[in-house]
Amino acid sequence: MLRAEHPTVLLIEDEEAQRKILGDYLRRKGFRILEAESGAEGLRILEREQPELVLLDWRLPDEDGLRLLPRLRERSPLTAIVMLTAFATVERAVEAMKLGAYHYLTKPVNLEELVLILNRALSEIRLRREVEDLRRKLASLELPEAEDLVAESPAMKEVLRLCARVAPTEATVLLTGESGTGKEVLAGLIHRLSPRRDKPFLRINCAAIPEGLLESELFGHERGAFTGADKAKPGLFEEAGEGTLFLDEIGELPLPLQAKLLRVLQDGTFRRLGGRRELRSRARIIAATNRDLNAMVREGRFREDLYWRLSVITIHLPPLRERREDILPLARFFLHKYARKYRKPVEDFSREALERLLSYAFPGNVRELQNMIERAVILAEGPLITLKDLVFAPAGEDLWARLRSLPLPEAVELLERTRLEEALRASGGIKTRAAELLGISERVLRYKLEKYGLSGE
Repeated sequence: MLRAEHPTVLLIEDEEAQRKILGDYLRRKGFRILEAESGAEGLRILEREQPELVLLDWRLPDEDGLRLLPRLRERSPLTAIVMLTAFATVERAVEAMKLGAYHYLTKPVNLEELVLILNRALSEIRLRREVEDLRRKLASLELPEAEDLVAESPAMKEVLRLCARVAPTEATVLLTGESGTGKEVLAGLIHRLSPRRDKPFLRINCAAIPEGLLESELFGHERGAFTGADKAKPGLFEEAGEGTLFLDEIGELPLPLQAKLLRVLQDGTFRRLGGRRELRSRARIIAATNRDLNAMVREGRFREDLYWRLSVITIHLPPLRERREDILPLARFFLHKYARKYRKPVEDFSREALERLLSYAFPGNVRELQNMIERAVILAEGPLITLKDLVFAPAGEDLWARLRSLPLPEAVELLERTRLEEALRASGGIKTRAAELLGISERVLRYKLEKYGLSGE
């Protein structure tokens, strides 16, 4: 770390009188001075002390300062090196700067100019070290909750940019989007990018726990609060401390609990179930829903005041069919992930499989894609996942919406494939009958079955 009060200067100078003049002056200006009479001694001190600044004489008894300069830079890249020489030429100055010198001064040194140069170098060093520290932190930042997040589409890149802007703040965040779009993954990413990253990240699915237990899970309970409560239990708001609490499926939160949650968001206080003592929560709240909370507010099923408290920042995750650029990168990401997990030599997808993936609407979004690829990797018999390894949900009532969301060529292919599959099921796999149902010849049917990789069974 940079010593802000007494930055260290290593003075590599063989002339004792010059070392004394420079050293005494710089000490009076608040610098800590280390002295070396030779290049070898200077290298040893540099490796041990890592000074912020080096004043390097051009001519040393054991080494040319210009040849020593790159070695000093290699051992301490963020140290600023100022060359000193009694024989100034433009060529020497240019050569020194090319090798990484911060500045170049001629003897006798103008001491006031020297201090100005050193202070300017210190400011730049502080900035560079802050950048390096930030890069190291980002490089070491593990995002286990966000490991499956792939963003090639402009829509998802914008989502990530918004997350990066929101994460350092204390704002409550509401994540919206269809089931399976990755809201929990995004909540974990926001936590990991926030100043609370070293604090707990707790999550609860409000739809998965009965109402009677949900209040206890969130706010805790005292002993005897209800049958079976034989001891006091802290809730998630207490356990989260100064971390982050992720409330998934917030639209399923019962109205009585909505009132208690609103109080926590308003003044940070709550009580355990059956308790009288007010407790304080310092947790950050991130909520998520696949419901239309605005519609629920209009219908009286969700408190309007709670909605506005939760939606200080709203981030919408688009469905996978609206960010089709992400389908293939995600599919390949999952392929490599599960190939490693199951130790299968699966490397890629066949052309037909890729085309089918791109034409499918993924009503289950990223979660459906992930499950599909995991199953395909398990079933694959060769280096490629083929069309027969992929299982797609049958077309349902959402087919029209899916067709409207696709580009025309992809919509035509989806409709054609869907009709083929339906005809095969209706005919029991008898191709002649299927062709009659579709109003095409059996030859055309066989061509289309081959085109879409359908077995006809």
